[in-house]
Amino acid sequence: MGAGHGHGHVTVTGAHRRRLALVLGFTASVFVVEVVGAVLSGSLALLADAGHMAADSAGIVLALVAVTLAQRAPTVRRTFGWQRVEILAAAANAVVLFALALFIVVEAVQRLFAPPEVGSTLMLVVASVGLVANTASLLLLHREQSTSLNLRGAYLEVLGDLLGSVAVLVAALVIVLTGWRQVDAIASLAVALMILPRAWALLRDAVDVLLEAVPKGVDLENVRRHIVRTDGVVDVHDLHAWTITSGLPVLSAHVVVTETTIAGGDTGRVLDALGECLAGHFDLEHSTFQIESTKHRAHEHAVHE
Repeated sequence: MGAGHGHGHVTVTGAHRRRLALVLGFTASVFVVEVVGAVLSGSLALLADAGHMAADSAGIVLALVAVTLAQRAPTVRRTFGWQRVEILAAAANAVVLFALALFIVVEAVQRLFAPPEVGSTLMLVVASVGLVANTASLLLLHREQSTSLNLRGAYLEVLGDLLGSVAVLVAALVIVLTGWRQVDAIASLAVALMILPRAWALLRDAVDVLLEAVPKGVDLENVRRHIVRTDGVVDVHDLHAWTITSGLPVLSAHVVVTETTIAGGDTGRVLDALGECLAGHFDLEHSTFQIESTKHRAHEHAVHE
């Protein structure tokens, strides 16, 4: 028995594929420009930011592939379709970001002690191009980034790219004005330090979904109180809430109702009331309830204990 089963298979991220594709175009273009700029100027900061761009481009491609797979209709074997692929993509993005940050740190430390010559003017021009492109991408994703882990991941990556461009820009100005070449390595370390916290946050959120933790913003004790206050309900147990993919929290519970409710054939009304309550108060559109009588408690204890 359940409520809110018309969840469909179009994910939140799927509604914004065009935005992701545009951001991919900007990011990939800046990557190419920065690689050429890094080779010609000898700047590690540009190379680090280019590597960051490459990781972000790969992450967005992975997100787009995941979104496409997630649109596939459910089957008898995969009853939620491929929607969890979006979360796997987010976790993969985080792992790539961690590896990239480690590489940047190792290279930057080496250059602090042996700074090479850097073409600061070219570095300045390329960083400016990156700043403009990243600002455009950030504006594309800002409003929708709170609706999906993959959109959020892309937004955080672009935000890091923008800050990285700022760091490279500042480093180039310092070299132009003072000739202090170590600032290139310092800017690279700054890029790495910007990558790590957001990579950790993205990985943590993805792992929470994979481990079926209670969705953010859902207080199960509060949910329990709402269920028990429903007319005809006397108790609830085996209450679980988790997330299938971004924007799709689900809940299941064993709901104990009065003998009068069952005898009067009133369980349908209870199910409707529960579904409306949870959808309205907790945004839980997909809820599954097992209705039980008070006489069933002894059996439930034997099964679940």
